[in-house]
Amino acid sequence: MKVFQIGAAGGVGRRLARLLIDRGDVVTGMYRDPAQADAVRATGATPLAGDLIDDSVEELVRKISGHDAVVFSAGAHGTGMDKTTLIDGKGLEKAAAAATRAGVSRFVLVSVFPDALRGGGAGEGFEHYIKVKKTADVHLTRTGLDWLIVRPGTLLDTPGTGRVTAGPAVECGDVHRDDVAAFIDAALHEPALNRVIVELTAGDTPVADAVARLASSAA
Repeated sequence: MKVFQIGAAGGVGRRLARLLIDRGDVVTGMYRDPAQADAVRATGATPLAGDLIDDSVEELVRKISGHDAVVFSAGAHGTGMDKTTLIDGKGLEKAAAAATRAGVSRFVLVSVFPDALRGGGAGEGFEHYIKVKKTADVHLTRTGLDWLIVRPGTLLDTPGTGRVTAGPAVECGDVHRDDVAAFIDAALHEPALNRVIVELTAGDTPVADAVARLASSAA
């Protein structure tokens, strides 16, 4: 599979790229900051400069064309509410439009768990982020793409366990970035798992089994 990653230099993006490369996929990793090119290259992916704020839909079409799937894990990462709107929100809309025009129907969006960090005094910026991400989810579900939305719980950088809890609605909790990447790697290659929203936390089910169960339910 030829996979186009938007947000390839991020914590989930880098982990996912390595898994995709290990299974023999060809990966193009789009990055915004020139300093991120080496990090993308180190995963085995081919780095490609791109900017969800400045690039037009037509420019994104040219970059996405020829791939089999898009994985969107880009984010403003606390750089301001304006950037959150432009990257997490409008950026997703641009990417979805570009994928549609490029004829790349498989589109995986890494979203956010609705209850993440609730009650922790996260502040106005985080509340804005949650709102923008929900609007982006809604937008994607209204496209004709073969979309999959993954909503991870609170992300952890500690080593993953290879086991998760996954479903259309699960209790809020933490999840390792390693395991989010492993879940997307498996889900991306399961055609039956499309046009569904999956919430994801740490758990007791091996990733491959979790994906297989969800695919069986969706079929």
